[in-house]
Amino acid sequence: MPRRDKVLVANGQGFWGDSILGPVRLVREGPLHYLTLDYLAEVTMSIMQKLKSRDPAAGYATDFVRMVERVLPEAKAKGVRIIANAGGVNPQACREALAQVVKKLGVGGVRIAVVEGDDILADLPGLLAGGEALRNMDDGRELAEVLGRVSSANVYIGARPIVEALAQDADIVVTGRATDPSLVVAPLMHEFGWSFDDHDKLAAATVAGHIVECGAQCTGGNYVSWRDVPDMARIGYPVVEAAADGSFVVTKHEGTGGLVNVETVSSQLVYEMGDPRRYLTPDCVADFSSIRLEQEGPDRVRVSGIRGAAPTPTYKVSISYHDGYKAVGQLTIAGPDAVAKARLCAEIVFARAAMDGAVFAEEERLVELVGTNVCHAGIAAAPAEPAEVVLRIGAKGPDRKKIDRLGMEIVPLVTSGPPGVTGFAGGRPKATDIVSYWPALIAKEKVTTRVSVEEVK
Repeated sequence: MPRRDKVLVANGQGFWGDSILGPVRLVREGPLHYLTLDYLAEVTMSIMQKLKSRDPAAGYATDFVRMVERVLPEAKAKGVRIIANAGGVNPQACREALAQVVKKLGVGGVRIAVVEGDDILADLPGLLAGGEALRNMDDGRELAEVLGRVSSANVYIGARPIVEALAQDADIVVTGRATDPSLVVAPLMHEFGWSFDDHDKLAAATVAGHIVECGAQCTGGNYVSWRDVPDMARIGYPVVEAAADGSFVVTKHEGTGGLVNVETVSSQLVYEMGDPRRYLTPDCVADFSSIRLEQEGPDRVRVSGIRGAAPTPTYKVSISYHDGYKAVGQLTIAGPDAVAKARLCAEIVFARAAMDGAVFAEEERLVELVGTNVCHAGIAAAPAEPAEVVLRIGAKGPDRKKIDRLGMEIVPLVTSGPPGVTGFAGGRPKATDIVSYWPALIAKEKVTTRVSVEEVK
């Protein structure tokens, strides 16, 4: 039997760096049962792995711990349970940091669960030796080609271990690289008693998770009709009101800013979309073409009719690897003749670097003139003669010293280039690692997840 007739699940973070006011206001400004928070993107895992290599106690989303400190007393009092993939590559360290917050606040009786098993970086040599090629899904290459340069490898795990954690009465669930929708799928499975064979209902929960995974992007943020969005400063983050039959309403707390209508929800539905009839997750395959949207009332969109199918036998793996170095600097070039002067500045930088042995091929160079429609090239006409442009200039390649040498030639343009060069206040651009993405598939039986729950008193 369902635990509740209606379950309220909200998402308060669309990425690591989203506003802390999102989750804080979700807890404070209206009713809620579950607060989910999505912190991870592909490159984020590599950044966290680098942080952990420098400090064994690092490698998770520190913003999450600060947020929990702000909301925990009220969340505990209201019975709001928190689910986040903030553990990154070090969920145990994240739990320890949370435990310190619980003790500091004197809340007590908080059960913190950790879901592990997604991080397979140390397992890669054995997996390759055992026949898992982990081929690049884009070009078919075998991972062995770049194994020595891999910096992170994380499986997109699903809802199953999160459901297990909730069944053990966890107040806070911390995962590593769980899929974004699974953070919402798990509490709905737990509350309504759905099985992993309830493919239509899991697909509905997946769609709900997909709609809210980017936070306010479905409540008026990043919306093409932005003039119609009221009080965007106080934009409300999304709340899903879910029913046991798989239908749900997308809404936001009463009195908050923003906008929820069929168009804002539809805009988010097509975000990061491949085949709409086969949206693949570890939990199911969702048919997005079956979705039915209906404006139920002000800031309320009903979603129903969703069909699903059994999941694939594989997990997706997000692998990052070192792929050389890059550096980018910028200058503001004021008119008249701003475009011509900016192009000359770029020619000068590369020519002077070449005089000192740092030669860059065309494919290694970056030259952008912001203000000449670089964002919408080929769509809208560029202004004939802008009063000013921003020159973004940089390069990439395998030689760090060569990249750094280029960076030394940008600031001298202020006194040895054409007139009107200004806006250089960031120092010389330094070479930084290029982190490339390697998507792959792995058989599910090769991955074992683990759940541990501890109560902090």
